[in-house]
Amino acid sequence: MTTASHTSVPDAYHGVWQRTLLETPEGRDTTTWVHWLQTGLWHGDLRVPADAHRTSPTGLAQQQGFGGTTAITWPDPALPEVCTWQRTIDFQPPRSTPDAGHMVFETPERVIETGIHGIYLEVWERLPGSVGQRIALAALNAAGEPTAERLLVSGRYLMHLRPRAATWPADTAPDDTLAEVVQRHPDAAETLLDFAIAFGVWSDNVWTIERATQPALEGRAIDCTLQRASHADALVKCHGLPHDWRVLEWHAPD
Repeated sequence: MTTASHTSVPDAYHGVWQRTLLETPEGRDTTTWVHWLQTGLWHGDLRVPADAHRTSPTGLAQQQGFGGTTAITWPDPALPEVCTWQRTIDFQPPRSTPDAGHMVFETPERVIETGIHGIYLEVWERLPGSVGQRIALAALNAAGEPTAERLLVSGRYLMHLRPRAATWPADTAPDDTLAEVVQRHPDAAETLLDFAIAFGVWSDNVWTIERATQPALEGRAIDCTLQRASHADALVKCHGLPHDWRVLEWHAPD
């Protein structure tokens, strides 16, 4: 059964994509842990630098992650199609330019992204076992209304994204880094860093967390079941997550 309010992303993009290379004028990066999970419309992204010392607020602030919807367009027939990640929630402060890139599939499992609003090249490779079922859920608040918290499933992988409750300090400017904001407001570091993204394999109703913005979660194996309660709602039994969710997308192949 498939349920989605929109289905705007071609099948070629579905799955979990691991970044294997970043090239910029400043150099090459092959060590940062980067995974992008894409359902029919919704995405989640987590990026953990290999050299981040995640035992301090400064080290934790070097992480990146975001979630929202994805749009694929082809505004110029002379150029490759454009993928735009429309960020609803973001671990880092707001950007001054859209997150968009030209996309060229070298193979069905490998896509090259080049920058539109910046000079860069990224190589993305799709993880085996990351296509098939696609689920996107929004957590409900006490009034039964959807929030910005998301639970995304693609194939055998699950990602949870919960934004911070705190608002950005008034002096936060576009393209500030979280590390810069934390440095200016050390007393607010705890609330500014309270943004949870966790990713891992979900198999036989056990979620094994591989990477998370909260390092203490990494390596944990958590009993986690998702049940569709109705056309519109789902129930989640997973330690630390809300129980009641709204179905944004639910594609479960027969």
